[in-house]
Amino acid sequence: MNTKRANIKSGLEVNIVLKENQRNGKLTNGIVQNILTNSANHHHGIKVRLSDGSVGRVKEIIN
Repeated sequence: MNTKRANIKSGLEVNIVLKENQRNGKLTNGIVQNILTNSANHHHGIKVRLSDGSVGRVKEIIN
């Protein structure tokens, strides 16, 4: 679900993994501001920018 660009929208609450946290898997919560991945799918998750400026790949979508 988090690997398909169509499932990610601006304003959605998500958990992302930042580049520096990829090894330990620590997640960061926030609201999607922009989608940075251009392809329809990405096997590591869609890269987004959160409203606070953090950039990472979506690991969970919060309902």
